[in-house]
Parts: sequence; C-alpha cells; structure tokens
Amino acid sequence: MKIVALIIFVTILLNSCILIVDKKQDMGSLTSTDSSKAFGVKQDTVKTPVAVDTATINQFSSYHIDTRNVHPQQLIEFSKTLIGVPYKYGSSNPDVGFDCSGFITYAFGHFGILVPRSSIDFTKAGKDIPIENSKSGDLILFTGTDSTERFVGHIGLIVSNDNNQVSFIHSTSGKQYGVTITPFNDYYKSRYLKTVRVFKENDVN
Repeated sequence: MKIVALIIFVTILLNSCILIVDKKQDMGSLTSTDSSKAFGVKQDTVKTPVAVDTATINQFSSYHIDTRNVHPQQLIEFSKTLIGVPYKYGSSNPDVGFDCSGFITYAFGHFGILVPRSSIDFTKAGKDIPIENSKSGDLILFTGTDSTERFVGHIGLIVSNDNNQVSFIHSTSGKQYGVTITPFNDYYKSRYLKTVRVFKENDVN
C-alpha cells in the first residue's frame, strides 16, 4: 500500500510540474497587449521606453546650429515665398501667421534645421560678424520695440548686402505687419544688436 501511495503522489507531482512549465511557455509567447490583460494591467499603462536624444537636448545649450547640407541661398529663396504671411504673436504656423522667431523657426525647419524657438535664444548662436561683412542667410538680431532694453527681442535673415546696403526678411508687427523685406534703415540701426553667421558656406569668399 505504501508503494502504491508513493507512486500516485509522484505521478500527481510530475503532472503539476508539467502544467507549470506549459503555462510559463504560453505566457512567454504573449504579445505586450495579451500579457497586460493576463496580468490585469490596463494596456494604456504599459509604457514603451523611449530613447532620449541627448544631442538634441544639449544642442541649444551649446548654441550650435547644424545647417546640414543646405545652402544659405536655398533658405532665402524659400523665405521669400512666405512674404505676405501675417504677423501672429506666438505662432510658427503659416496658416495662422508668424511672430519673428516663428518665421525663422519655420523657414529653417522646412530644411530640417533645428533652431531655437525664441529670438533671445539666438544671442549666443553661431559666430558674431560685422554687419558690413554680412551675407545672405546670416541672422540679424535687434532689440524689441523698446530699444533702451538692450537684449534680443527681434530677429531676421539677411537677404542681401550690396555695397553695405543691407536688407533683411522678417515677420514684423510694425506697419508692414507680417513677413516682409526691409532695408537696414535708421530705425532698425537704433535697435541693432549684432549679426550672426550660422552657415559655414558664408565664410568662403
């Protein structure tokens, strides 16, 4: 009797082990959705890890703008197609309008070039150059409408520099009210802070 009882006990034990192994194998073949349900977890609480691009996070802390393989004239020609888009504070959407940095963000972004969203964040971007050496595609930085506050509050793109007759394209809240090309006149000279070069091609004579 003892031998029979022992055989029955061992048989039951082996069957239990087989069931446990089979269950584990089944669980291992479940999709993430199935396994969430199996463990009673709502699907929308199961998070997929996202790789963080530290280069992108640190890009503007170093104020480096990667212009990729884009030629500055390409940027200018595209920017000109936006002439007439109205001014809209806080917007980088051409269907609504642009503020000054929204226009710059959109124009560069068309070519996949990441730039800061706020004009003041361009303060240390690129390389400072004299206005007389400026070329198409260089950035021109101004104060806001209150020129006594000497920090960046407005930004544009140099369109041309013909014998020191500089013109730039920007989105203005002034009389033109939108994207327009403006000469570097006395009014803007009073607000001028500096010119910045981000395209290495412009360093070539």
